[in-house]
Amino acid sequence: MRRLRRRCERRLAGLVIPAPFDLDAFVAVVAASRDRPLILQPMAGLGGAGLGTGTPCGLWISLPDADYVFYDPGTSRLHAEHIVLHELAHMLSGHTTGLDVSGGALARLVPDLDPRTVERMLGRVSYTTTQEREAEMLASLIRARSGPGPLAGRTVSRFADALRFRP
Repeated sequence: MRRLRRRCERRLAGLVIPAPFDLDAFVAVVAASRDRPLILQPMAGLGGAGLGTGTPCGLWISLPDADYVFYDPGTSRLHAEHIVLHELAHMLSGHTTGLDVSGGALARLVPDLDPRTVERMLGRVSYTTTQEREAEMLASLIRARSGPGPLAGRTVSRFADALRFRP
């Protein structure tokens, strides 16, 4: 775990993280670092609602001209933000395709998208792969380094303490 954290911290070196945190401002930083548009798009049904098990709660699709991050709009603001940060972490880490772009999940999620135009597609379904654990760690570090905010910099020693916290 320490090695993973150090690797993620090195990735963040030199990356501007707005403080206090502003997701739109951070998305602009990532888009500029990739020199391409980055569009956030809410998509009802992510997280399995109506699409079956194994459906991601967030999704990054890289097309030749832009990156798209889809997230579930039916969750809390903080959860949606974390989902987006997780997908941005995949971008920052240079992760490769994690879902079947020839059909399957892609066809269910975005049936009108030609799979031949997809360069990369990643979606979080579980945390069992190295890429998913790395993206989760990087997303958490980004938010933790962002300065004041509802949860930024707060360390919770027990689950019960977290339940008592009211931002």
